[in-house]
Amino acid sequence: MNFGRLAVEKAEGVVLAHAVEIAPGKLLRKGHVLTETDIDALKNNGVETILGAKIDETDMSEDTAAATVAAPLAGANVIVKPPFTGRANLFAETRGIAVINEAQIKTLNHIDETITIATVKGYELVETNQMLATVKIIPFAAPKDKVEKVLSCIQNIPQPIVSIHPFVKKKIGVISTILPNTKEKVIAKSERIMADRLERCDNRIDVSQRCDHHEEALAKTITTLDKEGCDFILIFGASAITDRNDVIPAAIKQVGGEIDHFGMPVDPGNLLLLGRLREKLVIGLPGCTRSPKLNGFDFVLDRLLADIPVTASDIMDMGAGGLLKEIPSRPQPRNQERKTTAAQGKSVAVLILAAGQSRRMGRKNKLLAEIDGKAMLYHTAETALKSKAASVFGVTGHEQEKIEALFSELGIKSFHNPDYAQGLSGSLKTGFRALADDFDGVLICLGDMPLVSVNLFNALIDAFDVEEGRTIIVPTFQGKRGNPVLISSQYKTDILTLTGDIGAKALIAENESHVFNVEADKDSIFTDIDTPEALIALQQA
Repeated sequence: MNFGRLAVEKAEGVVLAHAVEIAPGKLLRKGHVLTETDIDALKNNGVETILGAKIDETDMSEDTAAATVAAPLAGANVIVKPPFTGRANLFAETRGIAVINEAQIKTLNHIDETITIATVKGYELVETNQMLATVKIIPFAAPKDKVEKVLSCIQNIPQPIVSIHPFVKKKIGVISTILPNTKEKVIAKSERIMADRLERCDNRIDVSQRCDHHEEALAKTITTLDKEGCDFILIFGASAITDRNDVIPAAIKQVGGEIDHFGMPVDPGNLLLLGRLREKLVIGLPGCTRSPKLNGFDFVLDRLLADIPVTASDIMDMGAGGLLKEIPSRPQPRNQERKTTAAQGKSVAVLILAAGQSRRMGRKNKLLAEIDGKAMLYHTAETALKSKAASVFGVTGHEQEKIEALFSELGIKSFHNPDYAQGLSGSLKTGFRALADDFDGVLICLGDMPLVSVNLFNALIDAFDVEEGRTIIVPTFQGKRGNPVLISSQYKTDILTLTGDIGAKALIAENESHVFNVEADKDSIFTDIDTPEALIALQQA
């Protein structure tokens, strides 16, 4: 690939390195391949040189290279989405635990600087449709021989690079041992927290028993749960395990079981005991499992319920990254983090604008008009809540109490725009003042667009990437732009200067080089209900 500045007349077939104005107010985007027509237009606009890349026969274009490398990375329950701007993303087809061949990822990333692969952490719990990995080609093309080397390396790897192990239903028994000072409410709370942990992994407590904190009594109770067919037996000790010969390990050995490992380099979670009774797992729980906070047992539980074996060696390897306990002298970055978008790692909030006066609808507030038994605004808000967005918020104005009550019914926090009569800009300013410091982007949705789909919300969020320069995401249908629109919080200052009822159109026009269009599959992006006739048509559809 040859990269440099070229005279416009010699630039046919060149990939633009930066956006170029082809005519007043009209840009050719970064990555656009120049045609003869483009060159004539550029010359007419007074452009003499451009900066770009010429792809030759030894290169593979960025999208082709990204797709080529991404395809063989996908193991079980992983899908690869089509590439865009030199990036191909892998997503989870199902909920479960991500298994990443981290050593091979390192090997592949050392082959050539033009080819990069990033993944989630190994053994991370992921949701359906969550991004697992991304292949990014750094320049506009990658050398073909380097892509082929990556493929050859992948072919020689016996295990998948990226795969998902879904959770498997197990029969789980829980035993709580009791000392004279053990309180009933402590046992009940511990079991409730354990039930929540198991539910997170698509399981539950099937059998629960209590017994004295003595090896004889515990051995009998373990035998009872064994006979009931429990796959896992989890033991809350009334007192912490202090030795391999303490009450819990002694009871396991008394019934013919074995101790695989005692202790783990994760804090909290140090005193976990991993035992086995034939094919059944018996785990002595550390005291920290009585709290819902993340601890070492979570690392083990997630894997086991996804049918990923955990050995003594695996536990001993958990030390790097195993310091989970907060240290008072250490800054607490978690308290300052932005809220991340579900299954995406992005921080995007949906802002539903519901402050308008519905002047063209007559006396009735169109947002409260019923469609299929629910208020129009209720449909819009429900869709937003089902999306990948981290949170959903609303802006109220006209008939504040009624609109606020509807939002509240759905658990949506709202902000009041006292200047709602001045037009759309006031609602945008109200929303950005409240949200821009907590979220990377705000997806602005009109309350009277009940036909916009969850898939479109998610597609807009997927396309949003500040690092890649995609800071304004707009849906299109057959070349025409519509709503909702996702705008980066970096434009907060610009939003706060808006006036009138035209929304963010001026902002979008001024930042055209950072606008990314997402093609919608239907014209619902234009369907806002502004007239009685439009409402009747929708109600009768």
